[in-house]
Amino acid sequence: MPAGQTGFDDVTFDLISVQYHSLKAGHDYGQYVRDARNAGQEEIAAFFEEVMAQDAERAKKCHEFLRQLGGIDNTSPQ
Repeated sequence: MPAGQTGFDDVTFDLISVQYHSLKAGHDYGQYVRDARNAGQEEIAAFFEEVMAQDAERAKKCHEFLRQLGGIDNTSPQ
């Protein structure tokens, strides 16, 4: 969706998109961790936890960039 249709510049839109998808994936990975643990696959569960942590860091970095771009920060990543 071009910037003219969203009201946001492309960079802001892109950061919001990456942040959203990272957070959504992190939510999904929580289920993958549980599935792996329920199957007795601790190594795979640890892999999913690592991937989840990477996405959490990615979302946090997007939040920091959005704040630098001058967005109003009403929340704080954990």
